[in-house]
Amino acid sequence: MKIETEKMTEASPASECDAKTKKENASELRQDLITGDWVVIATGRAKRPDDFGKKERKKEIVDPEVCIFCDPVRSGQEPDVLIYERASGDWTLRVFPNKFPAFSRGKVPCQISEGPYFAMTGTGYHEVIVTRDHDRHVALMEPIEIAEIFDAFQDRYLSLMNKKNVRFISMFHNLGSEVGGSVVHPHSQLMAIPVISPYLQLELDGAERYYRSNRKCVYCVMAEYELEHQTRVVFENSEFVAFCPFASRSAFEVWVMPKKHQPYFEHITDEGKLALGEAFQKVMHSIFIALNDPPYNFYIHTSPCDGKDYPHYHWHIEILPHTSIWSGFELETGVEISTIQPEVAAEFLRSKLYQ
Repeated sequence: MKIETEKMTEASPASECDAKTKKENASELRQDLITGDWVVIATGRAKRPDDFGKKERKKEIVDPEVCIFCDPVRSGQEPDVLIYERASGDWTLRVFPNKFPAFSRGKVPCQISEGPYFAMTGTGYHEVIVTRDHDRHVALMEPIEIAEIFDAFQDRYLSLMNKKNVRFISMFHNLGSEVGGSVVHPHSQLMAIPVISPYLQLELDGAERYYRSNRKCVYCVMAEYELEHQTRVVFENSEFVAFCPFASRSAFEVWVMPKKHQPYFEHITDEGKLALGEAFQKVMHSIFIALNDPPYNFYIHTSPCDGKDYPHYHWHIEILPHTSIWSGFELETGVEISTIQPEVAAEFLRSKLYQ
Protein backbone atom coordinates (compact mmCIF):
# COMPACT_ATOMS: atom_id res chain seq x y z
CA MET A 1 0.00 0.00 0.00
CA LYS A 2 1.73 3.17 -1.19
CA ILE A 3 0.54 6.52 0.13
CA GLU A 4 2.73 9.59 0.09
CA THR A 5 3.21 11.18 3.51
CA GLU A 6 1.63 14.50 2.54
CA LYS A 7 -1.50 12.70 1.26
CA MET A 8 -1.71 10.72 4.46
CA THR A 9 -1.58 13.94 6.49
CA GLU A 10 -4.42 15.50 4.52
CA ALA A 11 -6.67 12.45 4.66
CA SER A 12 -5.89 11.06 8.08
CA PRO A 13 -7.99 11.96 11.14
CA ALA A 14 -5.04 11.16 13.41
CA SER A 15 -3.80 13.83 15.80
CA GLU A 16 -0.50 14.11 17.65
CA CYS A 17 -0.37 11.55 20.48
CA ASP A 18 0.60 12.51 23.99
CA ALA A 19 3.09 10.42 25.97
CA LYS A 20 0.37 8.51 27.85
CA THR A 21 -1.43 7.52 24.63
CA LYS A 22 1.82 6.36 23.05
CA LYS A 23 2.58 4.21 26.07
CA GLU A 24 -0.88 2.63 26.18
CA ASN A 25 -1.23 1.93 22.44
CA ALA A 26 -1.24 -1.77 21.59
CA SER A 27 0.23 -1.30 18.14
CA GLU A 28 1.65 1.23 15.72
CA LEU A 29 1.21 1.88 12.01
CA ARG A 30 4.62 3.02 10.79
CA GLN A 31 5.29 4.44 7.34
CA ASP A 32 8.44 3.79 5.33
CA LEU A 33 10.11 7.15 4.77
CA ILE A 34 11.28 6.16 1.27
CA THR A 35 8.50 4.14 -0.39
CA GLY A 36 5.48 5.29 1.62
CA ASP A 37 4.65 1.66 2.48
CA TRP A 38 2.86 0.97 5.76
CA VAL A 39 3.76 -1.70 8.31
CA VAL A 40 2.08 -2.71 11.56
CA ILE A 41 4.20 -3.07 14.69
CA ALA A 42 1.73 -5.25 16.58
CA THR A 43 3.00 -4.83 20.13
CA GLY A 44 -0.42 -5.88 21.43
CA ARG A 45 0.43 -9.43 20.36
CA ALA A 46 4.17 -8.99 20.73
CA LYS A 47 6.51 -11.84 21.46
CA ARG A 48 9.47 -11.78 23.78
CA PRO A 49 12.73 -11.53 21.79
CA ASP A 50 13.87 -15.01 22.77
CA ASP A 51 10.55 -16.52 21.65
CA PHE A 52 11.64 -16.16 18.03
CA GLY A 53 14.48 -18.66 18.49
CA LYS A 54 12.29 -21.49 19.77
CA LYS A 55 11.35 -22.71 16.31
CA GLU A 56 14.10 -24.67 14.56
CA ARG A 57 14.88 -24.29 10.89
CA LYS A 58 14.18 -27.38 8.79
CA LYS A 59 17.62 -28.65 7.84
CA GLU A 60 18.14 -31.03 4.98
CA ILE A 61 21.26 -33.19 5.28
CA VAL A 62 23.14 -33.80 2.03
CA ASP A 63 26.33 -35.85 1.91
CA PRO A 64 29.20 -33.73 0.50
CA GLU A 65 30.09 -36.71 -1.69
CA VAL A 66 26.86 -36.24 -3.68
CA CYS A 67 26.53 -32.45 -3.29
CA ILE A 68 26.34 -30.77 -6.71
CA PHE A 69 28.30 -27.72 -5.50
CA CYS A 70 31.13 -29.41 -3.58
CA ASP A 71 32.66 -30.50 -6.88
CA PRO A 72 30.89 -28.50 -9.62
CA VAL A 73 33.01 -30.00 -12.40
CA ARG A 74 32.21 -33.58 -11.41
CA SER A 75 28.50 -32.83 -11.06
CA GLY A 76 28.33 -31.31 -14.55
CA GLN A 77 27.82 -27.64 -13.74
CA GLU A 78 28.53 -25.00 -16.36
CA PRO A 79 32.17 -23.85 -16.73
CA ASP A 80 33.36 -21.24 -14.22
CA VAL A 81 33.24 -17.57 -15.14
CA LEU A 82 35.23 -16.70 -12.00
CA ILE A 83 37.21 -18.75 -9.48
CA TYR A 84 39.25 -17.75 -6.41
CA GLU A 85 42.05 -20.08 -5.38
CA ARG A 86 44.66 -20.28 -2.63
CA ALA A 87 48.37 -20.60 -3.38
CA SER A 88 47.95 -24.35 -2.80
CA GLY A 89 45.54 -24.53 -5.74
CA ASP A 90 42.44 -25.24 -3.60
CA TRP A 91 39.46 -23.11 -4.58
CA THR A 92 37.63 -20.96 -2.03
CA LEU A 93 34.86 -19.51 -4.21
CA ARG A 94 33.67 -20.03 -7.74
CA VAL A 95 31.02 -18.52 -9.98
CA PHE A 96 29.33 -20.34 -12.85
CA PRO A 97 26.11 -20.00 -14.87
CA ASN A 98 23.07 -21.62 -13.29
CA LYS A 99 22.48 -25.01 -14.90
CA PHE A 100 18.73 -24.32 -14.86
CA PRO A 101 18.58 -20.56 -15.46
CA ALA A 102 15.55 -18.37 -15.00
CA PHE A 103 16.68 -16.32 -18.00
CA SER A 104 18.04 -17.26 -21.46
CA ARG A 105 21.70 -16.33 -21.39
CA GLY A 106 23.03 -13.45 -23.45
CA LYS A 107 20.20 -12.99 -25.94
CA VAL A 108 18.68 -9.62 -26.84
CA PRO A 109 15.04 -9.52 -25.68
CA CYS A 110 12.29 -9.25 -28.25
CA GLN A 111 8.70 -8.15 -27.81
CA ILE A 112 5.85 -10.64 -27.60
CA SER A 113 2.32 -9.37 -28.28
CA GLU A 114 -0.93 -10.93 -27.19
CA GLY A 115 -4.07 -8.83 -27.44
CA PRO A 116 -3.92 -6.00 -24.90
CA TYR A 117 -0.95 -7.59 -23.07
CA PHE A 118 2.73 -6.79 -23.32
CA ALA A 119 5.61 -9.22 -22.76
CA MET A 120 9.16 -9.82 -23.86
CA THR A 121 11.39 -12.86 -24.02
CA GLY A 122 13.03 -13.67 -20.68
CA THR A 123 16.66 -13.00 -21.46
CA GLY A 124 19.61 -12.16 -19.26
CA TYR A 125 22.20 -13.90 -17.09
CA HIS A 126 21.72 -16.17 -14.09
CA GLU A 127 24.84 -17.12 -12.12
CA VAL A 128 25.64 -18.95 -8.89
CA ILE A 129 28.32 -17.83 -6.39
CA VAL A 130 29.46 -20.88 -4.41
CA THR A 131 31.74 -20.94 -1.35
CA ARG A 132 33.86 -24.03 -0.70
CA ASP A 133 32.77 -25.24 2.73
CA HIS A 134 29.68 -27.44 2.53
CA ASP A 135 28.49 -26.79 6.09
CA ARG A 136 29.45 -23.20 6.92
CA HIS A 137 26.93 -20.66 5.74
CA VAL A 138 27.44 -16.90 5.96
CA ALA A 139 26.69 -16.52 9.68
CA LEU A 140 29.55 -18.94 10.48
CA MET A 141 32.14 -17.47 8.11
CA GLU A 142 35.04 -15.18 8.91
CA PRO A 143 34.81 -11.52 7.82
CA ILE A 144 37.48 -12.03 5.13
CA GLU A 145 35.44 -14.88 3.61
CA ILE A 146 32.34 -12.68 3.49
CA ALA A 147 34.37 -9.88 1.93
CA GLU A 148 35.36 -12.37 -0.78
CA ILE A 149 31.67 -13.00 -1.58
CA PHE A 150 31.07 -9.27 -2.03
CA ASP A 151 34.23 -9.07 -4.13
CA ALA A 152 32.79 -11.75 -6.43
CA PHE A 153 29.47 -9.86 -6.63
CA GLN A 154 31.37 -6.73 -7.62
CA ASP A 155 33.48 -8.56 -10.20
CA ARG A 156 30.49 -10.13 -11.93
CA TYR A 157 28.46 -6.92 -11.70
CA LEU A 158 31.20 -5.01 -13.51
CA SER A 159 31.42 -7.76 -16.14
CA LEU A 160 27.68 -7.77 -16.90
CA MET A 161 26.47 -4.21 -16.30
CA ASN A 162 27.26 -2.92 -19.80
CA LYS A 163 25.67 -5.82 -21.71
CA LYS A 164 22.99 -4.65 -24.18
CA ASN A 165 20.25 -6.74 -22.55
CA VAL A 166 21.01 -5.71 -18.94
CA ARG A 167 19.45 -2.79 -17.04
CA PHE A 168 19.28 -4.25 -13.55
CA ILE A 169 21.34 -6.80 -11.63
CA SER A 170 19.85 -8.63 -8.66
CA MET A 171 22.35 -9.99 -6.10
CA PHE A 172 20.84 -12.14 -3.37
CA HIS A 173 21.24 -15.07 -0.99
CA ASN A 174 18.64 -17.56 0.29
CA LEU A 175 19.16 -19.87 3.26
CA GLY A 176 16.52 -22.51 3.99
CA SER A 177 13.88 -24.23 1.92
CA GLU A 178 11.21 -21.95 3.46
CA VAL A 179 12.72 -18.95 1.66
CA GLY A 180 13.75 -20.51 -1.65
CA GLY A 181 17.04 -22.18 -0.75
CA SER A 182 16.79 -25.24 -3.00
CA VAL A 183 20.41 -26.41 -2.55
CA VAL A 184 21.84 -26.97 0.93
CA HIS A 185 25.40 -26.00 0.05
CA PRO A 186 25.95 -22.27 0.84
CA HIS A 187 25.63 -20.16 -2.29
CA SER A 188 24.43 -16.80 -3.52
CA GLN A 189 22.91 -15.87 -6.86
CA LEU A 190 23.09 -13.08 -9.41
CA MET A 191 20.52 -12.33 -12.11
CA ALA A 192 21.13 -9.66 -14.75
CA ILE A 193 17.93 -8.73 -16.56
CA PRO A 194 16.51 -6.14 -19.01
CA VAL A 195 13.92 -4.63 -16.60
CA ILE A 196 14.29 -2.77 -13.31
CA SER A 197 12.85 -4.35 -10.17
CA PRO A 198 9.50 -2.69 -9.29
CA TYR A 199 10.49 -2.58 -5.61
CA LEU A 200 13.80 -0.89 -6.41
CA GLN A 201 11.91 1.55 -8.62
CA LEU A 202 9.75 2.50 -5.63
CA GLU A 203 12.93 3.21 -3.67
CA LEU A 204 14.46 5.22 -6.52
CA ASP A 205 11.29 7.30 -6.89
CA GLY A 206 10.97 7.83 -3.15
CA ALA A 207 14.62 8.84 -2.78
CA GLU A 208 14.32 11.30 -5.66
CA ARG A 209 11.09 12.75 -4.26
CA TYR A 210 12.70 13.25 -0.84
CA TYR A 211 15.81 14.83 -2.38
CA ARG A 212 13.75 17.32 -4.40
CA SER A 213 11.87 18.38 -1.25
CA ASN A 214 14.78 18.42 1.20
CA ARG A 215 17.98 18.57 -0.88
CA LYS A 216 19.30 15.64 1.14
CA CYS A 217 19.70 11.90 0.56
CA VAL A 218 16.94 10.17 2.50
CA TYR A 219 19.22 7.23 3.31
CA CYS A 220 21.91 9.54 4.69
CA VAL A 221 19.24 11.23 6.83
CA MET A 222 18.10 7.86 8.16
CA ALA A 223 21.67 6.69 8.88
CA GLU A 224 22.55 9.94 10.65
CA TYR A 225 19.43 9.75 12.80
CA GLU A 226 20.02 6.11 13.74
CA LEU A 227 23.68 6.79 14.58
CA GLU A 228 22.74 9.76 16.73
CA HIS A 229 20.00 7.97 18.70
CA GLN A 230 21.46 4.41 18.65
CA THR A 231 18.21 2.69 19.72
CA ARG A 232 17.92 0.69 16.50
CA VAL A 233 21.64 0.33 15.70
CA VAL A 234 22.94 -3.24 15.85
CA PHE A 235 26.57 -2.63 14.84
CA GLU A 236 28.79 0.01 13.31
CA ASN A 237 32.40 0.38 12.25
CA SER A 238 34.27 3.17 10.50
CA GLU A 239 32.49 2.69 7.16
CA PHE A 240 29.16 0.90 7.76
CA VAL A 241 26.15 1.01 10.04
CA ALA A 242 23.71 -1.86 10.56
CA PHE A 243 20.30 -1.09 12.03
CA CYS A 244 16.73 -2.37 12.30
CA PRO A 245 14.61 -0.01 10.14
CA PHE A 246 12.00 2.17 11.85
CA ALA A 247 9.31 0.64 9.60
CA SER A 248 10.63 -2.93 9.66
CA ARG A 249 8.58 -5.21 7.43
CA SER A 250 9.37 -8.28 9.51
CA ALA A 251 10.81 -9.14 12.89
CA PHE A 252 14.58 -8.62 13.11
CA GLU A 253 14.93 -7.05 9.66
CA VAL A 254 18.36 -5.38 9.40
CA TRP A 255 19.83 -2.96 6.86
CA VAL A 256 23.59 -2.64 6.36
CA MET A 257 24.49 0.71 4.80
CA PRO A 258 27.62 2.73 3.97
CA LYS A 259 27.93 5.73 6.31
CA LYS A 260 29.13 7.92 3.45
CA HIS A 261 26.84 8.62 0.51
CA GLN A 262 27.42 5.99 -2.19
CA PRO A 263 24.87 5.40 -4.99
CA TYR A 264 26.72 2.49 -6.61
CA PHE A 265 27.72 -0.79 -4.96
CA GLU A 266 30.09 -1.59 -7.82
CA HIS A 267 32.31 1.34 -6.76
CA ILE A 268 33.12 -0.22 -3.37
CA THR A 269 36.86 -0.26 -2.58
CA ASP A 270 38.91 -3.18 -1.24
CA GLU A 271 39.01 -1.45 2.17
CA GLY A 272 35.25 -1.02 1.97
CA LYS A 273 34.74 -4.73 1.28
CA LEU A 274 36.79 -5.62 4.35
CA ALA A 275 34.75 -3.23 6.50
CA LEU A 276 31.54 -4.61 4.99
CA GLY A 277 32.74 -8.16 5.70
CA GLU A 278 33.21 -7.27 9.37
CA ALA A 279 29.84 -5.53 9.73
CA PHE A 280 27.99 -8.25 7.87
CA GLN A 281 29.63 -11.05 9.85
CA LYS A 282 28.70 -9.40 13.16
CA VAL A 283 25.08 -8.93 12.15
CA MET A 284 24.62 -12.38 10.61
CA HIS A 285 26.23 -14.11 13.59
CA SER A 286 24.02 -12.19 16.05
CA ILE A 287 20.93 -13.22 14.03
CA PHE A 288 22.21 -16.82 14.02
CA ILE A 289 22.53 -16.81 17.84
CA ALA A 290 19.41 -14.77 18.61
CA LEU A 291 17.02 -16.67 16.33
CA ASN A 292 18.56 -20.17 16.49
CA ASP A 293 19.94 -20.34 12.94
CA PRO A 294 16.81 -19.09 11.11
CA PRO A 295 16.08 -19.21 7.38
CA TYR A 296 16.73 -15.83 5.79
CA ASN A 297 17.16 -13.83 2.61
CA PHE A 298 19.48 -10.95 1.98
CA TYR A 299 19.93 -8.85 -1.13
CA ILE A 300 21.90 -5.83 -2.33
CA HIS A 301 19.97 -2.80 -3.52
CA THR A 302 22.05 -0.51 -5.72
CA SER A 303 21.42 1.98 -8.52
CA PRO A 304 20.44 0.29 -11.81
CA CYS A 305 22.94 -0.10 -14.64
CA ASP A 306 20.62 1.45 -17.24
CA GLY A 307 22.88 4.32 -18.26
CA LYS A 308 21.13 6.91 -16.08
CA ASP A 309 22.55 8.77 -13.09
CA TYR A 310 21.10 8.22 -9.61
CA PRO A 311 22.92 10.68 -7.34
CA HIS A 312 20.00 10.70 -4.88
CA TYR A 313 20.15 6.93 -4.23
CA HIS A 314 22.25 5.13 -1.59
CA TRP A 315 23.11 1.45 -1.94
CA HIS A 316 22.50 -0.88 0.99
CA ILE A 317 21.85 -4.51 1.92
CA GLU A 318 18.55 -5.72 3.36
CA ILE A 319 18.55 -8.81 5.59
CA LEU A 320 15.19 -10.49 6.22
CA PRO A 321 15.08 -13.41 8.67
CA HIS A 322 12.04 -15.61 8.07
CA THR A 323 10.03 -15.45 11.31
CA SER A 324 6.40 -15.54 10.14
CA ILE A 325 4.09 -16.42 7.24
CA TRP A 326 1.84 -13.93 5.45
CA SER A 327 -1.87 -14.33 6.11
CA GLY A 328 -4.97 -12.87 4.47
CA PHE A 329 -4.46 -9.36 5.84
CA GLU A 330 -0.93 -9.04 4.45
CA LEU A 331 -1.88 -10.59 1.12
CA GLU A 332 -4.96 -8.40 0.71
CA THR A 333 -3.47 -5.07 1.87
CA GLY A 334 0.28 -5.39 1.31
CA VAL A 335 0.67 -4.09 4.88
CA GLU A 336 3.06 -6.38 6.73
CA ILE A 337 2.73 -7.17 10.44
CA SER A 338 5.73 -7.45 12.76
CA THR A 339 5.27 -8.74 16.30
CA ILE A 340 8.34 -7.10 17.82
CA GLN A 341 9.38 -3.46 17.89
CA PRO A 342 12.54 -2.77 15.84
CA GLU A 343 14.00 -1.06 18.91
CA VAL A 344 13.58 -4.24 20.98
CA ALA A 345 14.90 -6.42 18.14
CA ALA A 346 18.02 -4.26 17.80
CA GLU A 347 18.70 -4.36 21.52
CA PHE A 348 18.39 -8.16 21.52
CA LEU A 349 20.69 -8.51 18.51
CA ARG A 350 23.27 -6.24 20.14
CA SER A 351 23.27 -8.49 23.19
CA LYS A 352 24.24 -11.46 20.98
CA LEU A 353 27.02 -9.77 18.98
CA TYR A 354 29.94 -11.35 20.84
CA GLN A 355 28.49 -14.70 21.91
